[in-house]
Amino acid sequence: MSYRTAGVIGAGAWGTALALVCARAGLNVVLQAREPEVVESITARRINEAFLPGVVLDDAISVTADLSGLSDCDLVLAVPPAQFMRATLAAYAPHHKASAPIVLCSKGIERGSLKLMTEVLAETLPDAPAAVLSGPSFAADVSRGLPTAVTLACADAALGEALMETLSGPGFRPYLATDLVGAEVGGAVKNVLAIACGLSEGRRLGRSAHAALITRGFAEMTRLGVALGAEAATVAGLCGLGDLVLTCSSPQSRNMSLGLALGEGQSIEQALAGKRSVAEGYESAPAVRELARRLGVEMPICEAIAGLLAGETTVDALIEALLSRPLKAERE
Repeated sequence: MSYRTAGVIGAGAWGTALALVCARAGLNVVLQAREPEVVESITARRINEAFLPGVVLDDAISVTADLSGLSDCDLVLAVPPAQFMRATLAAYAPHHKASAPIVLCSKGIERGSLKLMTEVLAETLPDAPAAVLSGPSFAADVSRGLPTAVTLACADAALGEALMETLSGPGFRPYLATDLVGAEVGGAVKNVLAIACGLSEGRRLGRSAHAALITRGFAEMTRLGVALGAEAATVAGLCGLGDLVLTCSSPQSRNMSLGLALGEGQSIEQALAGKRSVAEGYESAPAVRELARRLGVEMPICEAIAGLLAGETTVDALIEALLSRPLKAERE
């Protein structure tokens, strides 16, 4: 399989960084941006001032506001916010080149339907070959070419190999997996857990509490993944544990910074005010909670964060509730 042109749907920070990955891999890239000011900024100055300022884009990257501009692309990376994935793919569907694989790069669970992005893709573009790209990867690092390793999950081994070879570069290393569900669950749940870690930092609960949240949060992530049919080993890889460690360890994470603001006493409205980029954990938390309840999976940290974001509890009550849970064996 040979790919010459890649389309990237969504010109936020992550979509723009992935466009650079594709360009560095030798592909011609069409980056689709919904915002007219982003199209103007990239066209005039080769910089996405709104979402990735200070990073000059490769000349191999062209920009368009129209999804029809991706009609000739050999492969497409879909990077809209998870809650807009369905509408975006439905709008793109008439322009999709037959057999062009879709690499899903957004992390989240659809509210209402409680479906993963692969399920959304199957309902909007049922004939499109699917892959999932997920792992510990800040857009700022990737855009600068700093070393980054991610999971590339694809059920078709030959397609996965081709995509891995196509997207890899000196600073960007995909590792191949076949477990799409595991790759997706890790990416969705870690965003909710990052809010909890930010909350702990904001309340100055210490590094011990931070480590406990990551470890117990990973247990929640694994339980949900296995209940959905994922392999525990996948969740223990880059797309799960790796992404969890990164997202829970730096305020550069939008989700951790949201939790940090809440822990320091800001309201949810204050914490979200003026933010152009989406904190996916805020959007996915209700869906994660509802899905866990439906499957009978115990996820107390995610449950507590969803309750906080819904205004059902306070930060102090949340902390007290988690610390007063019944004692139990660690593996339960």
